[in-house]
Amino acid sequence: MRKQPIIVKLLIGIIAGILIGMLCKSIDDYRIGRLFVTFTDLFANFLSFIIPCIILAFVVPGIADLGKKSGRMLLITAGIAYLSTICAGLLAYFAGISILPRIIKAANIVEGADIQLKPFFSIEIPPVMGIMTALIMSFMIGLGLAHIKGKTLAGVFDDFQHIIELVVKKALIPFVPVYIIGIFVKLTVSGKIFNTLKSFSSVFVILIALQICYLLIQYTVVWFISRKNPFISLKNMLPAYMMALGTQSSAATIPMTLQSVRNNDVSEDVSSFVVPLCATIHLAGDTIALVLTSMGVMLLNGVDPTLAELLPFIFMLGITMIAAPGIPGGGVYAALGLLQDMLLFTKAQQGIMIALHAAQDSFGTATNITGDGAIAILVDTIAKKRAKK
Repeated sequence: MRKQPIIVKLLIGIIAGILIGMLCKSIDDYRIGRLFVTFTDLFANFLSFIIPCIILAFVVPGIADLGKKSGRMLLITAGIAYLSTICAGLLAYFAGISILPRIIKAANIVEGADIQLKPFFSIEIPPVMGIMTALIMSFMIGLGLAHIKGKTLAGVFDDFQHIIELVVKKALIPFVPVYIIGIFVKLTVSGKIFNTLKSFSSVFVILIALQICYLLIQYTVVWFISRKNPFISLKNMLPAYMMALGTQSSAATIPMTLQSVRNNDVSEDVSSFVVPLCATIHLAGDTIALVLTSMGVMLLNGVDPTLAELLPFIFMLGITMIAAPGIPGGGVYAALGLLQDMLLFTKAQQGIMIALHAAQDSFGTATNITGDGAIAILVDTIAKKRAKK
């Protein structure tokens, strides 16, 4: 029997949450809703516990592997990928601050449901360390392993990565739809559900438009440097874009991305190096989604997103996204710690971010890998110019 995609399960969870919330209000009995809210509370506590583990498990090996690869072209490629991610985040911010305040009005998400929908019980699961502690430790250990070329500790973190990946796949992702049910039960009981859905349907449309615009910007910039027609280059990347929409995985799309990139006359040496690397470190589509949706959540809660708040978040997001490829649809899971510590998102707000990110994950992945093609053309142009000197 074929498994349902996670987006279908999340949609079912959202609908179920709304129906249960409406039922609780109509019969004035909140016990069923409290059952799901109890699970949501337990799951949220587990999520808070696992976030530092996710950061350590995926950022350490990612940085260590990058550091072990030598050569100026690696630094150039990584620098371009990071700059692209930052530019994507800034584009999302400036577009969001221009449009979102006009269409999103504060609703104080789930605040009105706290009395009726208290959990039956709660179990605190304190994380082993804070988010920023995990990030700093990851950078320190990752860079240290790259410098000393250590194998023993690297092997430990590789095993730890496999364990956390297994926990995420088997114990986290399968229960996210149930977690979403509890959140949307609260939203429905609080009376804010329809305003929330209306607001984020608009955000979703803007989000997809921004991702397409960013691809046009990327290939236009590359055109100025390489003189390759951006529309022909994008046409050649279309098979990879369509495959990414279906797989929702940059890694699974690598063979098609390689073929599409080579159709743009990128050398085999450059494409074989750049495409797998950028599949790991270049997540511009996810960055656009995370910045725009987080701004939407902030506005819905009556908080004005400022550049002073979002800029550090965007810079850190560019680094933290290294952890994302190891987790299916993992951009938002890698970013939860930043959302919690830097933007002060509550458990309910983090749950909404998970649902929103899953809804656009196919388009975000497609934007990521199509952008990888632009970077490959740029790096190939630089390499050819260097070879002529």
